[in-house]
Amino acid sequence: MNFTRCLVAAAVAVAGTSAPAAQTGGGEYPTKPIRIIVGFTPGGGPDITARYLAQKLTEEFKQQVIVDNRPGAGGTIAANLAATANPDGYTLLSVSSAHAVAPAIYDRLPYDAQRDLAGITLSAVSKYVLVTSPTSGFRSLKDLLAAARAKPGALNFSSAGTGSGTHFAAEQLKSMAKIDVVHIPFKGIPEALTESMTGRVQFFMSPIANAVSLVREGRLTGLGVSSLKRDALLPDLPTIAESGVPGYDSVLWFGLLTSAKTPRPLIAQLNRETARALGEPELRRRWAPIGLDPSPTTPEAFDRLIAAEVALFTKLAKAGNIKAQ
Repeated sequence: MNFTRCLVAAAVAVAGTSAPAAQTGGGEYPTKPIRIIVGFTPGGGPDITARYLAQKLTEEFKQQVIVDNRPGAGGTIAANLAATANPDGYTLLSVSSAHAVAPAIYDRLPYDAQRDLAGITLSAVSKYVLVTSPTSGFRSLKDLLAAARAKPGALNFSSAGTGSGTHFAAEQLKSMAKIDVVHIPFKGIPEALTESMTGRVQFFMSPIANAVSLVREGRLTGLGVSSLKRDALLPDLPTIAESGVPGYDSVLWFGLLTSAKTPRPLIAQLNRETARALGEPELRRRWAPIGLDPSPTTPEAFDRLIAAEVALFTKLAKAGNIKAQ
């Protein structure tokens, strides 16, 4: 099942679910501040979504919800903090797709991504856009694929680091299109974009928010959007699936987790309140310009999405012999 089909099923599930009020047996919740740990620096998707939810949950619960940035090791330091925290609903974790990548590229983790952490809800999804330099000569994805097949190993692609979402989105393309292209990792998205603009690398699977203005200005050429449907930010740009790689579907996602030992009524309550916040029309208008699409799910649906993504990333990592560096 591809990510879009999983997401549709999850949306149907949350639309048809009416969670009961939490009955924890321990009195009212919450009675003290709640912490949302973010495994990345401020400004990225996990941080943006966490800060919005912190604000809304603070208003709803009448208790302060604090965002605590703990960057490092691809988000695994933060994940371990949440997995080993007291399972009382006061420690949450805001994650990105990197949460499902970690089990695929680390030989050992101090926690089990699926056994020790439980989903509250998917919070948002975004897309990648395959970009290349205007001087590359590629005017379509078919041009790039033809060049890659004509000279295996001659083309390369940049990423925001080994094991990043931008890396795995390209690895998925590489696998499905059956092309031999070389991965060149960089420290982050700005460096990967710069190398693509100069033409020193042939393409980059960029988060759409980081590339949209550069594509509109002509400083980069967009060759395809990573989801099965076109994106409103670049409506004239075809999808990768319709441009020569049928079924290609890769998105960047964000969500909220907590310890798997947390009582299910608390998880249900947190799901209900976060889903309500994510369903506000104003949020969709606020996030649309930065490429974020609010996408609340049930806890169970989010767990299934993570399991499917872990399986996909593990398969790609084994095929490409990808390990954390």
